[in-house]
Amino acid sequence: MKFKRFISVFLLCTCLTGLFLTPAAGALEVPDIQAKAALLADVNTDAVAYAKNIHEKNYPASLTKVMTALLILEKVSGNETLLNQEVTASESAFSDTYYHADGSSAGIKAGEVMTVKQLLQCMLIVSANEACNILAEWDAGSIATFVDTMNTKAKALGCENTHFVNPSGLHDPDHYTSAWDLYLITKAAMQYPEFMEICDSAKAVIPATNLSKERTLYTTNHLLSTWRVIGYRDKRAHGIKTGSTSDAGHCLISSAQEGELHFVSVVMGAERIEENGVGNLLNFSETSHLFDYGFKNFAYRTILEDKEIIQEVPVSLSKTDYVTVHPANNVESLFPRDLDPAELDRVISLPEAVEAPITAGDKLGTMELRDGDTVYASVDLLASSDVTADKFMVFRHNVTLFFKKPAVKTVAIVLAVLLVLLVIFRLTGLSRRRRYGRNARSYSRGYRGRRHR
Repeated sequence: MKFKRFISVFLLCTCLTGLFLTPAAGALEVPDIQAKAALLADVNTDAVAYAKNIHEKNYPASLTKVMTALLILEKVSGNETLLNQEVTASESAFSDTYYHADGSSAGIKAGEVMTVKQLLQCMLIVSANEACNILAEWDAGSIATFVDTMNTKAKALGCENTHFVNPSGLHDPDHYTSAWDLYLITKAAMQYPEFMEICDSAKAVIPATNLSKERTLYTTNHLLSTWRVIGYRDKRAHGIKTGSTSDAGHCLISSAQEGELHFVSVVMGAERIEENGVGNLLNFSETSHLFDYGFKNFAYRTILEDKEIIQEVPVSLSKTDYVTVHPANNVESLFPRDLDPAELDRVISLPEAVEAPITAGDKLGTMELRDGDTVYASVDLLASSDVTADKFMVFRHNVTLFFKKPAVKTVAIVLAVLLVLLVIFRLTGLSRRRRYGRNARSYSRGYRGRRHR
C-alpha cells in the first residue's frame, strides 16, 4: 500500500516538473545570428523582427553598390534611351584612388563601350568595381562629385551612421555605414523595377563590345544560384547584394516574400568557418536563418481598433465633466504569433484636463503599445464627441486670465501704489490743515486790537 502511494506521488511530481520545465508552446526562439550586425525588417511597415547592433558603424564592402545603383536609377529608370545609352570607360575610372586591380571586376577595359544597363549588370551581379567608377563619372562628371552626392542622398534618406568615400566599397577607414542605414538605402532602391530585375538575376549575358568578346556574368549571391558554390540556395531569396573584404568580413543584403510578409535582411561582418571540414560562409547561412525566424514567428495582426474607448479625460469650462478618447485608426502591425495583443502595455499620454469647446476628432493625446522595450505601435487619441463650453465659465475664466497677465499685474501694482500715495498725501494735507487751522483761530480770538473811538 505504501509502495503504491509512493509511486503515485512520484508520478505526480514528475508530471508537475515536466509542466513547469517545458517551454510554452509557440514561444519565440530568437536566433543568435553570428555576425557583427544583423537586421530583419518588414518592408511594408518598417517593423523590425530581428535586430543586432543595427545602428553600429561597420564597413559595408560592396554593399555600397546599392547606393551607387540607387543614384544611377534615379536618373535612368523607366527611360529606355538612357538605359541603353553607350558609355566609354575612361582611364581615370581605373585610377589607384578609386580602383584596385585585385578587387571584384568584370574585366572592363579603358576605352571599352558599354550601355548604362550593362554596366549596372556588371556592378550588381558580379560586383564589378570599375563599373561603379565608370557610371559615377558618367552621372556626375567625376567620382569625387558622385561620392558627395552619395553622402547627400544618405542624409536625405535618414541615414545617421553613414559616410561614403568611394562608389564601390573598397576599404577605407572613413567609409562606413550601419545595417539600419543600408536597409533605408535598399528600400529606396527597390522602388525601381530595374534594380530588383538585375539584383535577382542568377546570370546575365553581355554582348561583345569593341574590346571584348561576349561575357556571361554569374551572380556572387549563393542564395540565388549554385553555379559558384553549392549548399546555400534558398528559393525564398530575391537579390540583393553581396560584399566582402578582409576588414568588412562577409556581408549580404537579401529579401524574401511569402504571402503578405516581405522581409529585407542585412548581415554585416560575418565569418567563414569550418564545419566538418567544409567551409561555411555565414553571411548566406545566417540570412536563411533570419528568413526561417521571420516567416515562422511573425504575422500581420490588428492589435488595436479605432472604435475602442481608451480613457475618460476631465473637461473644464463646461457642464460636461469628461470626454472619452479613442484611437485615430485601426492599428495593424507585424506581430509575434505567440503574443496576445491584450498583453501589451499601454503607455498613454493625455493632459490632466482639457478645456471646452471640444470637437469630435480633436487630437487630445497619444498612446504607445509596448512589450518591454519593443514598441509595436504609436497612435493618436481623438475626442469621441463634441463638448460645448459654458458661457459664464468661459467669461469667468477669461477675466481670471486677464488679471494674470504680467502687463495687467504691473498696471495694477502701479495703480495701487499711486492710490496709497494719494491716500497718504491727503491724510498728510488734512493733518496740516487741522493743525494750522486751530492755531489761527486761537490767535484771532486772543487778539483784541486797538479800539477806535
